[in-house]
Amino acid sequence: MSLSFGQEIKVEEKYANTARKLNTQQVLQTIAFGSCNNQNKSQEMWKYVVKSKPELWIWLGDNIYADTKDPSVMAKKYTRLKNNINYRRLLACAMVVGTWDDHDFGQNDAGKDFSAKNVSKRLLLDFLDVPKKASVRNRKGVYQSYTFGEEGKKVKVLLLDSRYFRDDLTRVKSLTKKYGANMNGKILGTEQWTWLEKELTDSDAQIHLICSGFQIIAEEHGFEKWANFPKERERLFQLLQKTNPNFPILLSGDRHIAEVAKIELEEIENPIYEITSSGLTHSWSSEREEPNQYRVGDLVINKNFAVMKIDWSEATPKVKVEVRGLENELFLTEDLN
Repeated sequence: MSLSFGQEIKVEEKYANTARKLNTQQVLQTIAFGSCNNQNKSQEMWKYVVKSKPELWIWLGDNIYADTKDPSVMAKKYTRLKNNINYRRLLACAMVVGTWDDHDFGQNDAGKDFSAKNVSKRLLLDFLDVPKKASVRNRKGVYQSYTFGEEGKKVKVLLLDSRYFRDDLTRVKSLTKKYGANMNGKILGTEQWTWLEKELTDSDAQIHLICSGFQIIAEEHGFEKWANFPKERERLFQLLQKTNPNFPILLSGDRHIAEVAKIELEEIENPIYEITSSGLTHSWSSEREEPNQYRVGDLVINKNFAVMKIDWSEATPKVKVEVRGLENELFLTEDLN
């Protein structure tokens, strides 16, 4: 859907904008992240995110549940979240960046053919307070990168867009799987791949956070995942092998669960970890089996967010991840070194 001439739809500000400005010189020691936040449900989780005192919050998608092609409806939903007092407390203490998944893109499991994607892109960037002159405003998709810190203590955040360019999913007739493999399908698109290779090749960061709306490593489950596009998943792994960036860590959302996975890749000395944090406002209602050969530790089905703590006291940073929930309950912890 396109806007008529002169029509302006935006995320409104009812309160004075007290959000922290991005300070890319700041050395990050605590990063929080999560996904799947229905603006119509309780926003209590933000109280506990704030208690973790993150310098940076990363949205991993489904930041709201828009599920509409109507820009005015989508804008109202973003406004409802942005004016929530608990979320505004986060904005006051943490810098915020992010990408999207399907529900804030505008349609469940949608990809490149979603007709309202350009309007939803603008509203997402407005919600995230991305400057009007930012380069992402003038290209297709919402992929971006930010580097925080000083020499020897840099974190690079690479926000992938796994929606705008994604080919069709392949549906299967199965009681246990919704989607199968699209053997020649694409996720990122040519321009985004070129951008990503350059970002990884030219980087002097000590840690690289590669953020995707849906899971990258997992293979077995039958829902959206990079494994539904096996050539793209393999291309990403090959790019990591080729560029060999310092300390790559994958972050993802989408699944209404939290888990840590790791995979060994040839030519990369250390395993690559993926942290999935999903379910700020809603998660699985009951426990069930979901195999993941790459999972490390427990599967968390409670509402959750994740906290990454970075220790810069040695030449190689030490990284620890915690998955927490309401009342700051600790569900999972993992050292990534």
